[in-house]
Formats: sequence, structure tokens, C-alpha cells
Amino acid sequence: MRQILALVVVAALLIASPLPARGGKYPEPSIYPISWQLDFKHGTPRRLVVGTDAYWYMTYTVTNKTGQEQLWAPTFDLVANDGKIIKAGHDVNPAAFEKIKSIEKIQFLQPASKSVGELHQGEDQAKDSVAIWKEPNPRMGTFKIYVTGLSGEVVVLKDDDGKEVKDPDGQPVLLRKTLELTYAVYGDEFYPQRHDVHFLSEKWVMR
Repeated sequence: MRQILALVVVAALLIASPLPARGGKYPEPSIYPISWQLDFKHGTPRRLVVGTDAYWYMTYTVTNKTGQEQLWAPTFDLVANDGKIIKAGHDVNPAAFEKIKSIEKIQFLQPASKSVGELHQGEDQAKDSVAIWKEPNPRMGTFKIYVTGLSGEVVVLKDDDGKEVKDPDGQPVLLRKTLELTYAVYGDEFYPQRHDVHFLSEKWVMR
């Protein structure tokens, strides 16, 4: 049984990979600071039901200690165990935020739409907000969350011959330093609220 579970987890991780490697070594973030980076603290993802709709959410605090003003315009992608990508804020009932605010009791919690904008320096200028996703599947299994917008580190994707990879419009494909969070819920769709969310890993990737 444990071997089967391990194989399922490994398969889910492979499916959830953000982009396929192109035969060569895939770009990785620099091990030395080469650009600005914001401080980011986050809570554990939690499940929420509003009416007949189920959501997942993650609260966070972002702080600017970079020495200069920064634009806070993040993206939060949840990659389900079947590879489906769900954008935070898409098809979310506004009542979900109000319910989260009453549950979490974070004094200055803002909706994501109001937190976007210039992020001033200092801990007293930090922003508290929340990413909310429509539940992709009652059986969540292993899933990943990708947070982009925390760093200014960017690279151009190149193929094995060192040539720039182009998008359909002929523009270079840019990869940004992105925080990858991996979690797992070991349960079934009948009682999803009774199963704990297990933290598996946190690392920086280029995506």
C-alpha cells in the first residue's frame, strides 16, 4: 500500500511540473542575490465552503526590504494533481473573502485586487492579503502553489543549442524566479474537510 501511495505522489509531482525540460539543464535561480527580492510569509492552505462552492485559500504577508520602492503585482497559480492550473481569483465568489476575514481575524487583511500596487519600504508598510482558488478536485492529493512577483530575477529560456526559445508571437520566453510550495492532502472526496494539509517542500524555481 505504501509503495502504491509513493508512486501516486511521484506521478502527481511529475504531472504538476510547470514546464517540460528541453533535454538540457533547465535554468535554476542564482545561488547568489542578483536582483531585488521581497520578504514573503504565508499560512498553510485551507479549504473553505461558501454556499455550494468549495475554495482553497492561503493568507500571506509581503514586506519590502529591498531599499527601493517595488511594484507588487503577483500571480498565484495552483497546480492540481492532474496538472490543471487554477489562477487565484478566477471565478471566486466575493463572499469567500469576507468569510476568510472572519475566520482568520487578520486586522488589515485586504482582497487581492486591493493589495496590488506600489509596495513601500519597511515592515510598517507590509501588505496582508489572501490568494483564493476555486477547488479543482475534491480529491486534492498532492498539489503545488507557484508565487511569482517576489523577485526581479529573470532569464531568457534557451534550447540545447543556446538559442532563445520564442513564444507563438515571436517574443523570447522569459522565466521568472518563482516560489514553489508543495502540499498533500491524504483523504477522499467524501470528507475532504477532515483531512490535514501536509507541507512537503518549499523552493525557488525559474518558471
